Amino acid sequence: MKSSALGLLLLAISVASPVAAQTAATYPNKPVRIIVPFAPGGASDILARSIGQKFTEKHGQPVVVDNKPGADGMIGVDIVAKAAPDGYTLVLVDISSITMAKALYAKPPFDPAKDFAGVSMLVFSPHALVVHPSIPANNLKELQAWAKANPGKLNFGSGSGATYLAELQLQSESGMPMLHVPYKGGAAALTALTGGEVNIVLNSMLATLSHIKGGRIKGLAVAGENRLEAAPEIPTLIESGLPGFVTGSWQGLIAPAGTPKDVIAKIQATVREIMTEAELNKRLTGMGADVIAGTPESFDAFLASEQVRWTKIGTTAGIKPE
Repeated sequence: MKSSALGLLLLAISVASPVAAQTAATYPNKPVRIIVPFAPGGASDILARSIGQKFTEKHGQPVVVDNKPGADGMIGVDIVAKAAPDGYTLVLVDISSITMAKALYAKPPFDPAKDFAGVSMLVFSPHALVVHPSIPANNLKELQAWAKANPGKLNFGSGSGATYLAELQLQSESGMPMLHVPYKGGAAALTALTGGEVNIVLNSMLATLSHIKGGRIKGLAVAGENRLEAAPEIPTLIESGLPGFVTGSWQGLIAPAGTPKDVIAKIQATVREIMTEAELNKRLTGMGADVIAGTPESFDAFLASEQVRWTKIGTTAGIKPE
């Protein structure tokens, strides 16, 4: 019996040793994989590729950005939940992938509260209310009037659980019934909007502003507390008649639970250097985002509070997790 127990102990030590051996002093010594749980072209993808390039320059190791779209980000996030906790598999998530899992799914494939370790919140970007150019409205009041005169003709595209819940809130507070059309990611929803498949979208300004500036869609309002420096001509939804309407998207970097804290600290320090570099910071701000680059501890606390918040919102909205 003692021999058997000793054998099991030695086996456990041998299995755990590769992770335990990984320290900040030796990290990284091989390629790093950043999973983006959405299709290429969205805000998370833009950030992952920007960070990956700079990370490689700083540490001399390749960073592979691996897009794994599907199930509102659940597929890509689940890969990281089950990955070795050594800092070599990370996921760049947005608001919906983890914090809304229990609000939208009866049995998510991972435990949002136990399977992850926050590295850093990267950016926050308010949602932008945008419409197809064919809609004869240039502000929210005109959109409400058109919707009232044309019942059943508004349909909104959503690329995530976050925008879906935000759009349900918009319907309720604006009095505009809309048909929901789901897409696999914000980039796909915007493509559908520019192509005329849907006529209204709420989406992160980070991925939306270039389309507004290019005239492919019209920006009617932003769901922030204040107007954006990058688009001061677009009013807030609060100004437009919806008091307290503030929603948005954030992106953050997350590792598997159990990743050594000193490794997480090294990744976070590198990410903070990258995010605060003048060139990238200016570019992100110019795209409609606020750069955060916070600590692992503050991100963990935020994730925990957001899980509670969105579960409550989903229940209040009458959404039954599938």
